[in-house]
Amino acid sequence: MFCTVSTIIGKTGDAIENFGCSRNCLQHIAPLVMLPLTSLKMCPLLNCSFSLLKRKTEKFQNSTEQKVKYDSIWCSPLAVRCLDFSQRESGSDPILGTVNRLCVCVSSEMSSLAPNGTSSHLNEFEKLSWRPSVRDSGSKKRARWLQARRIFSPNSLNLRIPNRFLKEGHCIPSARSGHRCVADSSNLYVFGGYNPDFEEAGGSENEDYPLFRELWRFHFATATWQQIRTEGYMPTELASMSAVLHGNNLLVFGGTGIPFGENNSNDVHVCNVQYRRWNLLNCKGKKPNKIYGQAMVIINGYLYVFGGTTGYLYSTDLHRLDLSTREWTHLKPKNAPLDLPDERYRHELAQDGQRIYILGGGTSWMSYPLDKIHAYNLETNYWEEIATKPHEKTGMCHSCVQVKHDVFICGGYNGELILSDLWKINLQTYQWTKLPAVMPEPAYFHSAAVTPAGCMYIHGGVVNMSGNQRTASLYKVWLVVPSLLEMTWEKLLKLFPHLTQLSTLQLLSLGLTHPLIQRLK
Repeated sequence: MFCTVSTIIGKTGDAIENFGCSRNCLQHIAPLVMLPLTSLKMCPLLNCSFSLLKRKTEKFQNSTEQKVKYDSIWCSPLAVRCLDFSQRESGSDPILGTVNRLCVCVSSEMSSLAPNGTSSHLNEFEKLSWRPSVRDSGSKKRARWLQARRIFSPNSLNLRIPNRFLKEGHCIPSARSGHRCVADSSNLYVFGGYNPDFEEAGGSENEDYPLFRELWRFHFATATWQQIRTEGYMPTELASMSAVLHGNNLLVFGGTGIPFGENNSNDVHVCNVQYRRWNLLNCKGKKPNKIYGQAMVIINGYLYVFGGTTGYLYSTDLHRLDLSTREWTHLKPKNAPLDLPDERYRHELAQDGQRIYILGGGTSWMSYPLDKIHAYNLETNYWEEIATKPHEKTGMCHSCVQVKHDVFICGGYNGELILSDLWKINLQTYQWTKLPAVMPEPAYFHSAAVTPAGCMYIHGGVVNMSGNQRTASLYKVWLVVPSLLEMTWEKLLKLFPHLTQLSTLQLLSLGLTHPLIQRLK
């Protein structure tokens, strides 16, 4: 019962034997870090058992190759520290496992598939609960705490926690649509949005009703919402704008006020989320029209914006902003007019470094199918039409995130129904795949963002057409198999939430690294 790896790294055989490992372990284990369990048992936060990781090993028929699956993961700050160091030094996900009940091994490789070849963390929607943050001004919505329960659907297992954990007097973002979300390793940021329901939008306390002129953050480690107090001029066009996180800078372009189409924007506003200050980017060159519902993406220091609407006319224009010189350029592809993409809004963009792909979108009278997608070639200055396989249903107002060469779209509206499915397209094969996850609440005009580790967060949206009802729900779903570091980190935060209350010095003394401590702040 050993990890199946190929090479020996780090400790010598004698040193490993001193930890209680026999030499015949060496053909199976490539340790990056060897830790005596006695040191882990001394951890003040967790009195570890003899095994940090319970494993089951199954031998394939007529093969010595082994398949290992996790029953459960136990962790400590010291174990997380080893995982963090090993992952950053080796460039790959380390594996934490036990050798013979006497020591713990962190290795660089292991076969860790579930029986069906997937991870138990993958493609499961989880409705998040949150703890109350400090009282703040802004829109409020009160709720009660209910215990978690599992809801089974024909297609997938969803972990759903109904309603929100919220004490009297504390606030969270109200139900909304048309807003934008971005994420980093520590936080989800939610900006703007729209809700015509007077009470849900904050009533008389919301001076910008039915819009939300506010920036929120959901802190992953503490599971708390906080309305961020910012300096500078926050934009007033707060529906169907575009937003992207570039380093610590939140870039917001376009958008509309109320009535829709009467007060649009073509400015770029930048909020530094670390220093919490807004600035208007002073740009030169030919700016795009004042539009909303457009999509944008950053490639190699350039901000590309495509499509959108003025409220009366739909656009097929493509603009580029040089973020270093702050100069706009109206790109004019070499295609004949009939070969250009159709005019649209509420679409999404993806990119592979060479091409910009348009996904979905539509107009007030139709939505565009995804069996063929348009891609702008940055090198040739041509639009290309690409046939996908198999084609996915028509959709607009969906969310879209990208993880390497895979692009994920979720929810949306097809002209008849609000959708709840999750699809993936690979930008190398152009193959669509319907994933088993199903949104507990079908939604459109919602927003989503993905963390660097590959976890997607979905917030808000319209969930009922006849009643024009919006939601304030927050969900998360892993789009890739999470690294062992991420799984262990989540387990640690779940078992010991008071970690977030410790000082930096205390956390360092427990063995946490600076990057992990930053996630707690």
